[in-house]
Amino acid sequence: MQPSTDIQRLLEIMEALRQPVTGCPWDVEQTFETIIPYTIEEAYEVADAIERRDMDDLCDELGDLLLQVVFHARIAEEAGEFSFGDVVQAVTAKMIRRHPHVFAVSDAHTPEAVKLQWDTIKQQEKQARVERRQKRGLPLDDKAGYLGSVQRSFPALVEALKLQERAAKVGFDWSSSEPILAKIEEEIAELREALLEGQNDKVRDELGDLLFAVVNIGRHVDADPETALRGTNAKFRRRFSHIETSLEEAGEKLEDATLQRMEALWQAAKNIERQLI
Repeated sequence: MQPSTDIQRLLEIMEALRQPVTGCPWDVEQTFETIIPYTIEEAYEVADAIERRDMDDLCDELGDLLLQVVFHARIAEEAGEFSFGDVVQAVTAKMIRRHPHVFAVSDAHTPEAVKLQWDTIKQQEKQARVERRQKRGLPLDDKAGYLGSVQRSFPALVEALKLQERAAKVGFDWSSSEPILAKIEEEIAELREALLEGQNDKVRDELGDLLFAVVNIGRHVDADPETALRGTNAKFRRRFSHIETSLEEAGEKLEDATLQRMEALWQAAKNIERQLI
């Protein structure tokens, strides 16, 4: 078996890996459910490579993500459900259908008009899907209501953003960022009260309300919360690395350093970053 730029080779490799007798024992025993964590992990690693602007890693990670698609499709094909070709056919049909301004005739000539057109087509697709499932005698989706289109499988931060965006389309939204800031302050006060009461369930509930409000302010100022938090995570890594490196250079151990010592090094790292801006 030789590598190739042809997608068919990747399909052949996966088929070989899944052969019960001659394949890889680990690959053979996998199911849709067992490889879910790997699929999610690969998607995050693609995002990480993009944020680091590492094109070598990005090429590699995109390949790993593609492998997950091929893996799922192979399991489905073995079960007689669908094949990789069906996946490709479905997404190409969807892209053509959702872009009549490119592949057909449409009056949508601005980004706003295209977005509105996209949403309309998605609603039509949703109704068509319901009708197909009814004809096949399949159970309908358990999603209900206007917010039913927002996937519960999203990471919580993403789900919160999607729920807010969806609700905003029918006018359930703050008019500006100021009321949201007031809401955040209100949620902080409620969290503080819950902490004083020592009720874990209430603390968890109030913390969730606070995070939801913080996501909302991010949406209003056009700062994607996931991207913002990942940026802060990267910043935390840099500054903590400075603490660790500085202690090592001074012949000190990280485990033995006092909080005051680490805080001083943290502030030093912040000052260095300011000078580089």
